[in-house]
Amino acid sequence: MKKVARLLAERLLKISALKLQPANPFVWASGWNSPIYTDNRKTLSYPEIRTFIKTELTRLVLENFGHADAIAGVATGAIAQGALVADALSLPYVYVRSTPKDHGLENLIEGNLTPGQKVVVVEDLVSTGKSSLKAVEAIRAAGCEVVGMVALFTYGFPIAEENFKEAGVELITLSDYNSMLEVALETNYICPEDIDTLQEWRRDPANWVPVR
Repeated sequence: MKKVARLLAERLLKISALKLQPANPFVWASGWNSPIYTDNRKTLSYPEIRTFIKTELTRLVLENFGHADAIAGVATGAIAQGALVADALSLPYVYVRSTPKDHGLENLIEGNLTPGQKVVVVEDLVSTGKSSLKAVEAIRAAGCEVVGMVALFTYGFPIAEENFKEAGVELITLSDYNSMLEVALETNYICPEDIDTLQEWRRDPANWVPVR
């Protein structure tokens, strides 16, 4: 039986939620050149994949953070996934904005948390971890304990591992960069010559310069 990491990677590649273009890199909003682009929002349009993700994220929460009192999604990519998990677990749900709302109550956290609650954060994608951990900071500032984070996919950047360790947050993901590369190679999505390029980028994405 295939591992969940490979099964999810297959599905993400199939619907182009993960796209690999080593020869024609993307440019991220950060300005980084990248041979990969991820948009996990696309999974919401495919009921079978959406259900698979909900089931597996829920399993991760139950197996690793079964004492949670509430679920928090990270805006905007994980708002829906977080709500699906909270519904499956019959737990209260909130989502955390990247910045406070610019009108009305100027909320940073949408929904109600009670100080002292144990919260699991749901994320769709982890790159450097900075935006994910901003949500953690907001929840802690509300007087709650973040017991861990679950996510669909991680690039596995060393800087992310350092950031999560420093923040004292346990991160568990359904799939990851290495599993995705294995699947992409086996299905001829990429060729063997692309592997070195893709691994080189992952080692130092901020300074990676594509070969033209």
